Amino acid sequence: MNRNIIIYIILLVLLIAGISFIGSTQPKPIDWTPSYKTGDKIPFGLYVLDQEIDTFLKDTKIEKIHQTPYEFFNTTYTYDSINPGYTKNGTFLYIDEFSNLDVESVNELLYYVSHGNKAFISAKDFPRNLLDSLNINQISEYNQKGTIYNSVVNPELGTKEYKIVEGVTNGYFNKIDPESTTILGHIRQDTAQANFVKVKYYNGEIYLHNQPAAFTNFHLLKDNHYEYAEKVLSYLPKEPVYWYTGQQEDSEASESPLRFILSQPALKWAWYIFLLGMLLFMIFNAKRKQRIVPIIKPLPNTTIDFVKTIGNLYHQESDFDNIIQKKIIYFLEKIRNEYLIDTTKLDDHFIKRLHQKSGKDIQVIEKAVFLINAYRKSPHTNIETDLIQISNAIENVLHKD
Repeated sequence: MNRNIIIYIILLVLLIAGISFIGSTQPKPIDWTPSYKTGDKIPFGLYVLDQEIDTFLKDTKIEKIHQTPYEFFNTTYTYDSINPGYTKNGTFLYIDEFSNLDVESVNELLYYVSHGNKAFISAKDFPRNLLDSLNINQISEYNQKGTIYNSVVNPELGTKEYKIVEGVTNGYFNKIDPESTTILGHIRQDTAQANFVKVKYYNGEIYLHNQPAAFTNFHLLKDNHYEYAEKVLSYLPKEPVYWYTGQQEDSEASESPLRFILSQPALKWAWYIFLLGMLLFMIFNAKRKQRIVPIIKPLPNTTIDFVKTIGNLYHQESDFDNIIQKKIIYFLEKIRNEYLIDTTKLDDHFIKRLHQKSGKDIQVIEKAVFLINAYRKSPHTNIETDLIQISNAIENVLHKD
């Protein structure tokens, strides 16, 4: 193998090994992004909840759904004329920083609840059409000011308050319908405000919780904060739970310095193609190097020199008559081959056809034909002058405009 190729390969391997070593030795920075994904182990992911959900909801069948509520529940509805309704009854569970439920999903969820089912939504904000349907108004405050305490109001669960700081919201419900709404929990800063309510909606119930950070990895593992999440979820009845986790993929962030590039499909493939291209370039560039090929001059065209030599020979011998005859023979042969015209008789019919096919001025053609016919019929008194006139006339006919 070429020595240069070996050097290039060694350098490339060392470069890749160096990048990998640096990436493996550097401490991974903490990612405080509120992803709320069940596969994320970052502080504000839901990995711990995903692993411990069976502990929080004992004796409960839990089914994860990735379709929107509209797509999922709409397909489970039966239009039986005798007993219409949903084939999957239970509680809809949804936890996210901000509720991204579309209008169709909210309407389908309300219809699902109206048939005697339940829905639990924990988010910092809720869809406006959902709040309007439940006759509730929410105050959304995302900037923490001072210490925040969260608690539930059920005496059987205790009155303990939990100091939850990281990732929390100051939001609360400032308007509720007392006839259909029950307050289940409070947030307290200066005064206590309702941040966890149960709203009766026709034959079902909807639970709205305003502190989703309580279910994240950080708070479920910090001190006794898991108790608060456990108390909130204890309000759910022991019936099948349909946990909407959205379009999530359980994946861990790469520790490599190239993690952003490798996390983006387009950038990742561009990086791989670049590395492969560099490797191929080094291999083929080293292999294809060779001495410069010298420029070889083409052989000169001696046809023109030959013609000039023959012409000078005839001219020196003063054989003008022979030159004229060859010029006429060449002219007529050219007409026959290029325009397919019979040259037996150089008459008006010949002149007309040559004019039509060549597009030359008819007077130019008539002059050349006249001189050729005159040369053939009359004695040659000044043969050199005839040569010049006939040559010029023929060139005028054959010359391309």
